[in-house]
Amino acid sequence: MGLAPEEFMEKMEQRMLFSDEDKSLLQSKADWGKEIAPEMAEYFYDYLEKDSEMKAILHTTEERIHRLRATFIDWFYEMFTGMDNWGDEYAQRRWRIGLIHVRLGIGPQHVVPAMATVVREAQKKIKSQGKKESLGEALSKICMIDLAFIEQAYLEVSSNAVLRETGWTEGLFRRLIATGAEAM
Repeated sequence: MGLAPEEFMEKMEQRMLFSDEDKSLLQSKADWGKEIAPEMAEYFYDYLEKDSEMKAILHTTEERIHRLRATFIDWFYEMFTGMDNWGDEYAQRRWRIGLIHVRLGIGPQHVVPAMATVVREAQKKIKSQGKKESLGEALSKICMIDLAFIEQAYLEVSSNAVLRETGWTEGLFRRLIATGAEAM
């Protein structure tokens, strides 16, 4: 079970209907994305810090929350620029971000609602500033693609750990999961 970030990115673009028009629109509003990124970081981390488990993770060291906020601002802006037009570099970076979430213990149950908060607040900002609704749609699509990378990182890391520890084949592991799901 090995993820190829570039292939995953292509698949997510297709599934999310993330089009060339979406990309052009985001790139045309990159300065605006950079401008609102610090505010979106505030919404994101304010939301996460309301959860005691997340607050403990975010403040493990004195400087962690400051680094995470700076990283969020870069990440948010990169969704508008696409770095390399949402190509290999973008996919590799999103994969690394997913792995970092796994390492820090920031699970999908935390990231999904926090990401929803960012999308909601960005949508409000778009509406209040009279920007095109299509900007919000494009931003929502790329947010969901980025979120898929984080969720996939959990799946890949967990699956690989089980296979390594048990010596099971990938086929056996998938059958066990399917059988377990049927029993629930």
